[in-house]
Amino acid sequence: MYPEVFHIGSFPVRSYGLMLAISFLAGVWYISILAKRDNKPFEKYLAVAYISIAGGVVGARLAYVLFHLEEFAGDWTASFNPFAEGQYGIAGLNLYGGVILAVLASYLYCRLAKLDVLDTFDYFSPTIGIGLAITRIGCFLNGCCFGTPTGMPWGVNFPEGSIPWYVYGNQHLHPSQLYSSLYGIGLFLLLAWILKKRKFVGQAIGIMFMVESVFRFAIEQVRYYENAMHIDFLGAQPTYNHIMSVALFLLGLGIYMYGRKYLRVESQTASGN
Repeated sequence: MYPEVFHIGSFPVRSYGLMLAISFLAGVWYISILAKRDNKPFEKYLAVAYISIAGGVVGARLAYVLFHLEEFAGDWTASFNPFAEGQYGIAGLNLYGGVILAVLASYLYCRLAKLDVLDTFDYFSPTIGIGLAITRIGCFLNGCCFGTPTGMPWGVNFPEGSIPWYVYGNQHLHPSQLYSSLYGIGLFLLLAWILKKRKFVGQAIGIMFMVESVFRFAIEQVRYYENAMHIDFLGAQPTYNHIMSVALFLLGLGIYMYGRKYLRVESQTASGN
């Protein structure tokens, strides 16, 4: 566990923030290759990338704060201070809060920039896999997003004083962060292949939402969540992410069905022209 990778003077470079930056650069590099290959407007795509990462971080932070209001009572400035100590700052993020705001902000920009929304989202869909593969390594190094106890031989434990240690002590835990990282690699390969072979606009992003939802619903079974993340729903106590997974699956299915019926690739006009 290495929550701080190195220091620049007195400023700590945190593992999660570093991995987030690396994943962003890797995603932009991948998009630049696709844009050049398919004669897409890279400058506009780059703007989408900046908007997505900014919206993703802000949305993820807002979602975390809403579920942990008690942590910020009496010190509300910490809710948006990325350099605060303890559980505040860059570590306090919720993935699906980021997804919601990133999608909404990117949608609005695409409309203003006269980009085909679903076509643009298709091109960006494999970068979700890149992001998960790299940033979940940051989660593992940071000691967040950890799993529940397991007797499997690949179970891991975290050092004394870490959040997983305070919750489970020296028990061996599912390396849920590494499961997600490996899944991210597979998701990237799947979506890159689908994008290359796609038959209709919206195919890649629709499949991305559905596959991601199924995986996230499954990984919730071996991830630890504090009580604040559980919701009373029809006598059960699913996590907030369970509910979001179902909603995103339905969104992905709707996009897929709509694109399959109406948006054949061969009839598409070039984006940005």
